[in-house]
Amino acid sequence: MAEPRAAIDTYELDLEWERVEVLAHCLTSTRRGENAGTPLLARLERLQKSVNELRESGLSAWTRLPGEHLTSLDWDLLACIVAPEVHPRVGWLFQSLQAGSGQPYPSLALLQDLLAIHGPEVVELRAALAENGRLRRGGFIRGDGADAYQSIRAEEWVLGALIGGDLTPPAPPGSLPVRLRARWNDLVLPDEQTRMLHEFLLWIKHRETVVETWGGTDTGGPIALFSGPSGTGKTFAAAVIATELGWPLYRVDVGLLVSKYVGETEKNVNRLFDAAHGREVVIQFDEADALLGKRGEVKEARDRYANMEVSHLLSRVELNRGPCVMTTNMRNQLDTAFTRRFQMIIEFPRPDAKARAALWSRLLPPRAPRADSVSTEALGEAVSLTGGQIRNAALHAAYLAAEAACPIDIRHVAVAVKREIGKNGRADVAGELGPLREYLAETE
Repeated sequence: MAEPRAAIDTYELDLEWERVEVLAHCLTSTRRGENAGTPLLARLERLQKSVNELRESGLSAWTRLPGEHLTSLDWDLLACIVAPEVHPRVGWLFQSLQAGSGQPYPSLALLQDLLAIHGPEVVELRAALAENGRLRRGGFIRGDGADAYQSIRAEEWVLGALIGGDLTPPAPPGSLPVRLRARWNDLVLPDEQTRMLHEFLLWIKHRETVVETWGGTDTGGPIALFSGPSGTGKTFAAAVIATELGWPLYRVDVGLLVSKYVGETEKNVNRLFDAAHGREVVIQFDEADALLGKRGEVKEARDRYANMEVSHLLSRVELNRGPCVMTTNMRNQLDTAFTRRFQMIIEFPRPDAKARAALWSRLLPPRAPRADSVSTEALGEAVSLTGGQIRNAALHAAYLAAEAACPIDIRHVAVAVKREIGKNGRADVAGELGPLREYLAETE
């Protein structure tokens, strides 16, 4: 599990902001046709040395920002972009250096002058700030356009990381954080499925050995398909993987991703994976069958574009160097041509009687008083429910008992199970209760 990141020392940042301020003073003197002066240049040299020593020591603020590896130039750019947000004197200096813009935020042109970048280095500067460059791709900066004189600002999460100490970037566009922490001993799955989940982790943990050292093919991802009925623990298993890695889990909202307008779905996919690029995150796509359904015959232009959207999504998933989990409860609806794209396909079966008993034992509130009539082994044998259904029924029974101000007893469980089965809209709910039916009669 990843170690928590250390808080950023404000002393380090003060040196960065002061250096940017001195650079702005030097540029101001140069534009006036004046020499910066020995004291100012000596101060800049001293600050430059201190900043370099911090960066080389690995203790720099920039090295602790999450995301892909940033270069020394990236750090210089971030320092200049963030400085006016936290150091007002820098903002006023930038405003005077950008006559007519009225903005305290630097443009590409100002950054080029400020850092004295010339010749071939200009190409590197433009690449770093480009739409697909590291800083924008990693969600560090945003700009009003591609023009050299448009303002560039730091994203809010970067300011929070440097000022408030929160080092968590926002969720990638089109996704929502899954705030569920789960451990291996919380899983109730057959041994084979548990082993397969462990094997999926091996693709992440040993990528460097297999790909870099042994020369194995880099397949990206890895990608797993979790297949099984609703409530069998697919999202819970994804949370276990994320917890084991110490990484956040994000669930993709397919409704936000897919657009009826041609080309927009691909743009949304690109935004999602550009924001996730280089970050230690687990991405989960629910209802993969809606995305990866069987491709039909191309009868009109829209059919061709739909197939292109799927191909684009899969290519971006494979290029992403991070785990992606796709879940489905209708595997038979998936195009079989896509199965080769998955490193692991794991079937999540409905729990058997033994597994259901374990689930009842874990999901009934542990500190709630429980009557002797409630036997988790008997409940496991009584009704075939999924883990999600057992979780809902266990909580419903607890609320019934809380209202009655008494221990959870078998009658509360019977009512709760009836309500859960009734969600399916079947007529003979009582007939599915098995031995719990007799206890239900006592409550009616």
